[in-house]
Amino acid sequence: MVEKNNKKIIIVVGIPGVGKSTIVNKVTEILNHKKINTSVAIFGSMMLDEANKMNISNRDEIRKLSISQQHLLQEKTAKNIASIDSDVVIVDTHLFIRTRSGYYPGLPQNLLNIIQPSNLILILADSNEIYERRLTDKSRNRDLTSLEEIESELSISKTMISSSSIISGAPFKIINNHNEKVDEAVSMFLEAIFINDEN
Repeated sequence: MVEKNNKKIIIVVGIPGVGKSTIVNKVTEILNHKKINTSVAIFGSMMLDEANKMNISNRDEIRKLSISQQHLLQEKTAKNIASIDSDVVIVDTHLFIRTRSGYYPGLPQNLLNIIQPSNLILILADSNEIYERRLTDKSRNRDLTSLEEIESELSISKTMISSSSIISGAPFKIINNHNEKVDEAVSMFLEAIFINDEN
C-alpha cells in the first residue's frame, strides 16, 4: 500500500502498439478501487493544454516553435505533473520522438529532475505482436512501420529507459505485454511499484 505522504510518480513508456494505454487504464482502475487516489497524466495532452495558453491549438503548431520555447513548454508541463496531489501519479509519455534530425529524447535530464519519478516502467511486446496491433487498431492514425523498424525502436527503448534510470536514480522495470496476457502485465506493474493485492 502507499503510505501517507509517500507519493509515487510512475513514468510509463512504450512504443505505439505495446498496449501501454490498456495497462495504464487497468492499473488505475485497480488502484482507485483499493482507495489509492491515482491520477493519470498524459504528458502530450497536458503540454497541449499549456500551449493553449499561448493561443496554440494543435501539436503541429508546437513543433513550429523554437527549441527554447518547446523546452519551456515541456518544463511547465513537468512542473504541473510534479504538483498533482494524488497518492499515485502515472505519467503516460514517450521515451523518444522520431524527427528528421534523429531521435529526440522524450525524457531529457531537466524533465526528470523536475518530475523526480519514483519508478520507471517500460512496456514491451514482441515485434510481430506490435505490428499486428498497429494494423488492426482503427481507433488511431498510426504510421505503419516494418518489423525491422519496430525491432529497432524496441532496442532504442531499452537503452533509453536504462539511461533515464541512471539520470533520475529511479528503478526501472521492463514488462512484456503479450497477447492475451494483459492481466499478467498489470500484476507485474503493481508489484514493481510495491502495491500488492492484500485489499
